[in-house]
Amino acid sequence: MIILDPFLEILGFIVDIYFKIVVVQVVLFWLIHFKILEPSNKYAQKTVELLDKATVPVYNKIKSKIPTVVSGIDFAPFIVLLAVYFVGRLILSLRILVAG
Repeated sequence: MIILDPFLEILGFIVDIYFKIVVVQVVLFWLIHFKILEPSNKYAQKTVELLDKATVPVYNKIKSKIPTVVSGIDFAPFIVLLAVYFVGRLILSLRILVAG
């Protein structure tokens, strides 16, 4: 089972990076929303575009299943964070089990 450990480690790393991408996107959204960061800032625009390419396809799949319910609040990022967190924990458990 030693063959699986590097695969699980890489998979865990990818899940961790994606979790951080979603967190940065949420924080950036709120910074722009509360006018702490100007949306006309070219660096903010490029960062938002890059993060959107990584997350919007996943959000759209979730939004097709779970519509926006309360006051236009989008729950897709929070659902993605929960799902990615649980997948990361599952991968960690599998690594421990494989290393056994």
